[in-house]
Amino acid sequence: MLKAKKYDWKDSNMALFGSDTEKGVKKESAESEPAWQGSGQEPGLRIWRIVKFKVESWPKEDYGKFYSGDSYIILNTYKNPDSDELLYDVHFWIGKYSTQDEYGTAAYKTVELDTFHDDKPVQHREVQGHESKLFRSYFDTLTLLEGGADTGFRRVTPEAYKPRLLKFRKEGRKVEMTEVKLKRSNLNEGDVFILDQGLQLYQWNGSACSKDEKFRATQEMQQICSERGGRPRKETLDQGDISDNHRFYDNFADDDDDEDDEPDVMPEGEAILKKVSDADGSLDLEDVKEGEFSTDDLCTDDVYLIDTKKELFIWVGNGASVDERHNAMSYAHKYLQTTDYPFLAITVVTEANQSQSEGFKSVVPGCA
Repeated sequence: MLKAKKYDWKDSNMALFGSDTEKGVKKESAESEPAWQGSGQEPGLRIWRIVKFKVESWPKEDYGKFYSGDSYIILNTYKNPDSDELLYDVHFWIGKYSTQDEYGTAAYKTVELDTFHDDKPVQHREVQGHESKLFRSYFDTLTLLEGGADTGFRRVTPEAYKPRLLKFRKEGRKVEMTEVKLKRSNLNEGDVFILDQGLQLYQWNGSACSKDEKFRATQEMQQICSERGGRPRKETLDQGDISDNHRFYDNFADDDDDEDDEPDVMPEGEAILKKVSDADGSLDLEDVKEGEFSTDDLCTDDVYLIDTKKELFIWVGNGASVDERHNAMSYAHKYLQTTDYPFLAITVVTEANQSQSEGFKSVVPGCA
């Protein structure tokens, strides 16, 4: 069996995005999608998973849990603090082993959901492991698991579980849980880990881990035991209290070279502003400015790309065409294909909704 390619979607054909030109996204077709019915009528989150080109509701009890082999759509609805008007952020999240078909469907359906809500949402693309601050804020705990949802552990008996290693790391004020490869080199003194063998659970506390990481891991141990009827045995180990030949370490495979284990390298350098043009059918980018920007640098008839090296924004002026708006995510994706950092989070803002995006306002002051 061929191993899934990390960031397989990076090389996807742009037609998969389902722009207005390619897919004919219209209000009528958006209204015919059953998944969108009733969405965005009150503040809160709605999450859907892409399954064989279809949009399926994600169980509320699994909100915050994402699988590396899947793609998801997330709609956050909230009220304007100065009025009762409902505002929206719509994200599509791509697992690093999600297929091109899943990713393309998620992107297309995100445009459709945006159309369903009359182009009011701010659109975002999220890539596993590089989620935006806004996306992370929606969840008390962000849990990243290997495989796809259909391989979830609730679907098999405990005796059939494939061993897995869960890492707990504090990011800001929250502790995130991520499934990592079962390799001893992945253990480190600053984090907490759970070795899940189905009916035997180990919690391994790194010598420099935080109390919050310990607490979150203990919660997860209890949750796993509850889901399995209390059958698993639990053992908590502190790194400094066990020897290197402790039986716990016998469960790890030998370390080997694995290209997919290499961490993504975040880019460095000043933010850049580029003007976007596709008048001749190909994406052309004109350098405008480096460093700091303001709304005075943006012309209402045009589309601009702002690469901060931490996140990518694409701004669509009120005078831009409908096709340019619906193609905005495609422009950003195609640009990132030419870089060494295709995983950056993408945010599409329009001149009309730019004040809704705190991230954009921090990069381009003066938005009203």
